Amino acid sequence: MFVEAEIVIGGNKKARRAYGFDEVALIPSPLSIDPSDVDISWSLGKYSFKIPILAAALDAAVNPRVAAEMTRLGGFAVLNLDGLQTRYEDAEDVLQQIADAPAEGIVGFIQGLYKAPVKDELIAKRISEIKQLGGICAVSSVPPNAPRFAQVAVEAGADLFVVASQVATARYESSRHKAVDIAGLCREIPIPVIIGNTVSYEGTKELMEAGAAAVLIGVGPGAICTTRNATGLGVPQATAVADAAAARDDFQRKTGRYVPVIADGGMRTGGDLAKAIACGADALMLGSTIAGSAEAPAPGCSWGMAMSNPDLPRGTRIKVNIMGSLQQILLGPAGNDNGTMNLLGGLRLAMASCGARTIREMQEAQLVFAPSFATEGKTQQRAQGVGQGR
Repeated sequence: MFVEAEIVIGGNKKARRAYGFDEVALIPSPLSIDPSDVDISWSLGKYSFKIPILAAALDAAVNPRVAAEMTRLGGFAVLNLDGLQTRYEDAEDVLQQIADAPAEGIVGFIQGLYKAPVKDELIAKRISEIKQLGGICAVSSVPPNAPRFAQVAVEAGADLFVVASQVATARYESSRHKAVDIAGLCREIPIPVIIGNTVSYEGTKELMEAGAAAVLIGVGPGAICTTRNATGLGVPQATAVADAAAARDDFQRKTGRYVPVIADGGMRTGGDLAKAIACGADALMLGSTIAGSAEAPAPGCSWGMAMSNPDLPRGTRIKVNIMGSLQQILLGPAGNDNGTMNLLGGLRLAMASCGARTIREMQEAQLVFAPSFATEGKTQQRAQGVGQGR
């Protein structure tokens, strides 16, 4: 573990200082590399991916066509088995209804749509559609549904399974119902199991010890998530990823097994991707960015999956600009000047400037605390709207 400085909040209450991506900046290396020589590939189990990008399991972002396109581009997408794709035969029509609905009463409207039951036959059908289109099929479920859905998904040919919750832990206690055995799930599901989300060294390490093939990092940083407002939970992403990466490295030294860390949320630009990897991430999960693609199933909208929770909604519907195709957003050419397109071009250039030929080398890049980095000397740009998506 690591030594950490503490700040006294008052009385006997102390806290750590934590950092978001906006508060840190990369230090260029004395060695620079041709960006075309940078290797941004990564591996998960038996699978190797050309790009370190996952599309998040948002109904607004992922359907079978998006999953296939993400595979073609070198990454993969995660289809939400708790979502509308597995509740409605014609999910696209329902998604369009959400996109068109007025803001007033939107939470109740969305919750009503999610009351329809998940159908096993639709789980199998969506997986079959992804495979027929040539996509790597990754699917997700909340822990209580994971044992049942995993069985259906594996039989249908899924390649990767994600167990996702607001805060994932290897240990859980309840007086109301039987806890889901995370370690047992990892043993019983015969395909790699990705588990999330967590933000701490200890939580990450325990999930790895339970058998996770990869761990998702991030509680509440996304544009559509209101968890931090509703519950106060969360750790700024730069610190969360760095803590998780330390757990990964210590776990590898102890066991010899390398478990990738995936930064999930809080990233909009190529610079954000680069800083996430410098903090220790192996790959990056994008949600609203993917929802802003021309291929996304809910045109111009995105919403958090917890928005359908009738007890405590922790997501909101937002309008997102349709920036271009997935190809343009991830690989270019960029159509704007604010770093939100050609994300991987920005990542490659950052890695090249840091002298990093691979993602593992980029994880060793130097960072500085720089809360004014994004606005330093940019008075004229701000006055003219440059770099602000206009």
